[in-house]
Amino acid sequence: MTYDVAIVGLGGMGSAIMAHCAARGASVIGLEQFQPVHDLGSSHGKSRMIRKAYFEDPAYVPLVVRAYELWRKLEHDSGEEILRLTGVLSVGEESSEIIAGTRRAAKDHGLELESLSKGEVKARYPTLELLEDEVAIFEPDGGVLNPERGVAAHLQVARAKGAELRFGVAMEKWQVAGEGFELRLSDGTQVLAGKLVLALGPWFQETLEALGVRIRVQRNVQAWFSPASNAYEASRFPAFLLNRRGLPAPLYGFPDFGDGVKAAYHGLGDLTDAERVDRTVNLARDVEPIARELERWMPGAARTLREAKPCMYTLTPDGNFVIDCHPQHAGVTLCGGFSGHGFKFAPVIGEIGADLALDGRSRHDIEFLSLRRFALDES
Repeated sequence: MTYDVAIVGLGGMGSAIMAHCAARGASVIGLEQFQPVHDLGSSHGKSRMIRKAYFEDPAYVPLVVRAYELWRKLEHDSGEEILRLTGVLSVGEESSEIIAGTRRAAKDHGLELESLSKGEVKARYPTLELLEDEVAIFEPDGGVLNPERGVAAHLQVARAKGAELRFGVAMEKWQVAGEGFELRLSDGTQVLAGKLVLALGPWFQETLEALGVRIRVQRNVQAWFSPASNAYEASRFPAFLLNRRGLPAPLYGFPDFGDGVKAAYHGLGDLTDAERVDRTVNLARDVEPIARELERWMPGAARTLREAKPCMYTLTPDGNFVIDCHPQHAGVTLCGGFSGHGFKFAPVIGEIGADLALDGRSRHDIEFLSLRRFALDES
């Protein structure tokens, strides 16, 4: 049998692309080297932030607005609660990247933001103390996604729509075969497909570097703590971004949904690769710097460590995603380089990936995510 589409990698993005392709009636096979909803890549950790006022680049705002719609549709289709609105509190100096970028995105797209005085912050969140030059903004539409539930729901929908899922088998090689592609797998079998989608997460490094795009894979540690009081329960406290002067990177985190307060530094960690990432956690190196600044920012939040796990950021040179057709093989769709801020977009990436695989173009404006920007940078 020759499938319409083969999708390699069934994490956050691949599972969504498979669900959207299958929902459009295509015959689809999805391949994953690990077991379903694994914690060895980037789409795990119980919580991921979602926000519309996108400080990284206002060009992402239409995509994340669509993602909100599609997350709600996925919840309806799967019966799972995936997105919980808590609001997002951002704190930093007015000129900091997060504050300035959030305000710019909100202004460009008419999004709701609340500017909070120090007194208003204290009234809402009594434990917090802003530094002298810090300001606070609150995005009421911000919230928290459960990545494991999101991936599982996309797999569920894909299977219900007729997709074939294979786990525990890796793609060793792909090549052009007639008008389609042949995939050779680690179990000795082969798959034929008219179109191929590569959604490889941190395992994308070799593929993108072969096209001249330098990729860095970074080890980032997430930590969960039991707080000293109920001040940080999800009913009382929002997700947060702290862009504080003197921190090695922005500190972000989530309130306690029952698994403890989660916190991590955004984009701080050793460079590695997907095969050799150090999965052990060293308390002094990995956890204490998080706990120390979390306690300073949210007193009592880091009373007791519950657990800590590494995940991987797949970083492009400019921190923006790569979503494009392969420059030499138009039937191959590339989705990668999500640079530590991609999971919230998973369902709209699913829509875009299905568009590219089945139609050769996307209904969304994704030119700023194309490979052509790197060629322009080199000229």
